[in-house]
Amino acid sequence: MASHSHRPGSATGARGGSRRRSQPRRRRLPLRLLLPLLVLVALAAMLMLRGYTHSEILADHRVQPPAPTDKVPDKILEGGPVIDARGGRTESLSVPDHRLVLTFDDGPDPVWTPRVLDVLKKHDAHGVFFVTGTMASRYPGLVQRMVDEGHEIGLHTFNHPDLSLQSKRRIDWELSQNQLAITGAAGIRTSLFRPPYSSFSAAMDNKSWPVTEYIGSRGYITVVNNTDSEDWQRPGVDEIIRRATPENGEGAIVLMHDSGGDRSQTVAALDKFLPDLKEKGYEFDNLTEALDAPSAMSQVTGPELWKGKAWVFLVQASEKVTGGLAAGLAIVGTLVIGRFVLMLVLSGVHARRVRRRGFGWGPPVTEPVTVLVPAYNEAKCIENTVRSLMDSDHPIEVLVIDDGSSDGTARIVEAMGLPNVRVIRQLNAGKPAALNRGLANARYDIVVMMDGDTVFEPSTVRELVQPFGDPKVGAVAGNAKVGNKDSLIGAWQHIEYVMGFNLDRRMYDILGCMPTIPGAVGAFRRSALVPIGGMSDDTLAEDTDVTMALHRAGWRVVYAENARAWTEAPETVQQLWSQRYRWSYGTMQAIWKHRRSVIEKGPSGRFGRVGLPFVSLFMIVAPLLAPLIDVFLLYGIVFGPTQKTIMAWLGVLAIQAVCAAFAFRLDRERMTHLISLPLQQVLYRQLMYVVLLQSWITALTGGRLRWQKLRRTGVVEAPGGSVPGQRAQSNDDRRPVA
Repeated sequence: MASHSHRPGSATGARGGSRRRSQPRRRRLPLRLLLPLLVLVALAAMLMLRGYTHSEILADHRVQPPAPTDKVPDKILEGGPVIDARGGRTESLSVPDHRLVLTFDDGPDPVWTPRVLDVLKKHDAHGVFFVTGTMASRYPGLVQRMVDEGHEIGLHTFNHPDLSLQSKRRIDWELSQNQLAITGAAGIRTSLFRPPYSSFSAAMDNKSWPVTEYIGSRGYITVVNNTDSEDWQRPGVDEIIRRATPENGEGAIVLMHDSGGDRSQTVAALDKFLPDLKEKGYEFDNLTEALDAPSAMSQVTGPELWKGKAWVFLVQASEKVTGGLAAGLAIVGTLVIGRFVLMLVLSGVHARRVRRRGFGWGPPVTEPVTVLVPAYNEAKCIENTVRSLMDSDHPIEVLVIDDGSSDGTARIVEAMGLPNVRVIRQLNAGKPAALNRGLANARYDIVVMMDGDTVFEPSTVRELVQPFGDPKVGAVAGNAKVGNKDSLIGAWQHIEYVMGFNLDRRMYDILGCMPTIPGAVGAFRRSALVPIGGMSDDTLAEDTDVTMALHRAGWRVVYAENARAWTEAPETVQQLWSQRYRWSYGTMQAIWKHRRSVIEKGPSGRFGRVGLPFVSLFMIVAPLLAPLIDVFLLYGIVFGPTQKTIMAWLGVLAIQAVCAAFAFRLDRERMTHLISLPLQQVLYRQLMYVVLLQSWITALTGGRLRWQKLRRTGVVEAPGGSVPGQRAQSNDDRRPVA
């Protein structure tokens, strides 16, 4: 996963001679962008399919009120429960005496259908299962078991709507989708149909009869019932048996349910009902067996069979994927809540510890220190940076390492003519090489590192180096703050820095596994850096890499809350994307590089078994799964219980607001910036999700990410006014260097 972090040098010009004309290339979407897009589309499709098969999308739960019956033929109203309207016929059939056809609606159910099948098998009885397409698609194995054990299958629509309220097109869709699910599950077709919300044939009215005629024209026999157990009301086993038993030995079609709720009474009633009525001479057959008619089911082959199997496969995949998403949501919810609790508790512990009266790291650190400022094309910022260091209340020397700048950065510093400021020039070799060059030229053991776009307060260096009074401390993280927070995107990053980074650093300080010394403001013992090889260019996150290496070497890494530095955050989405893409990818590289610490002993093992899992969990895994909250939020608002979904999301937002307010209070920041927190959660976080996903894909596909230089404006200044000598900024100054 290693990738060099060399920053680009100046562009080379075209070679002499005539320019070659070329046809404009069609820009292709990069794989690292295409894959996240495809993943997003696939997940959305799976979620929509899951909603469709769970009757959350396109379902219609309306029920038609009773209507007049004057247009229904008398022989239908007074006839049997089997209605054949095929080919223009209007016939009704009844089951012969001493024959019962047990019918079960709304299944298959993963809990109750197997128990019903077990009881039927135990008593050698057959029945008809009128299955819905949604349930047959989700539990195809149960449909296959019904067929294997000799039962008949009937259609009960796909989504269980009242067909008297539907158009012919919707009716055809319900029938075809229901049939498709049965074909995919058991490889059969059926000509039996039972409309949802049906009752006795005498209940047929002017609204339902036209539907029955249309169903007949499509080749289906409509099956209602003439004995209703009303088991859905759970009236008790004996009452179910009483209602299901016909009088005087008559034949009947008995309505029961194997889905839709607790069917324990139905199962118990069957176990008693079947042997009792068999002793009275009743037979329990399929419908076509009871009517001495050809089977209603036929085998399906060819393209229709594979179409059904493909449908069931997709539904099963959506069930597993969305089930995994739901499990992931539970995991990320636990992680998010756990992280918030840890941050609140441990950051409070850290604040109380370092702010208590008489607290000290050891003897005050008063000796001079070296400040390293690696700079590449920082002409807009470098003067502010260096002048802020000149106001330091701690003795320092400043080394500006010009890493092959092409905009005159080194000349600007040299022209300032400031004491204790040296400029070191080198060919463009990257930030780690520049820092190592500075280390080699530093006069003092304690070395402060900062970025060329950062401004220090007068007390920053002094506060930053005091923890070195403890000889066990090898590095100190300062308090990096966003200087250009007046824009909306700047305010969002300000919230992220205060809440996400600095609150995290307090927590990691207490846990002893600080993952990163920020490049904007950090300090190191040179005697700690040299043995581990200095700053490495193995990753794009050299600050994370070196911090982990120091932990493994046995050094303490702590956080100095009062060592404030003001840095220029990206001002456009594109620049922010580039920066965070590099950060997240570099962090993954660092974790991978130091993975062996998990199995090592001593300080390295302690960091590997505590720090590395924490960093991986909270910086990589949890943010990657966090989009599930937003996915389910959007789905719930559109298709689910909207009010409950919104309340749940507001609850999560409230928790985040509490953490943010606590972090702002610890950092003594104004709360007014938190006004944009809700919008940050809706928009800003989504960008961070995509960046992290892209980093994962780049890592998994073996991609190599180059260092991407951010364009600076030089508008950041320390609180309380401009840095002395700062040049006035105009609109032209805010443009990137050419």
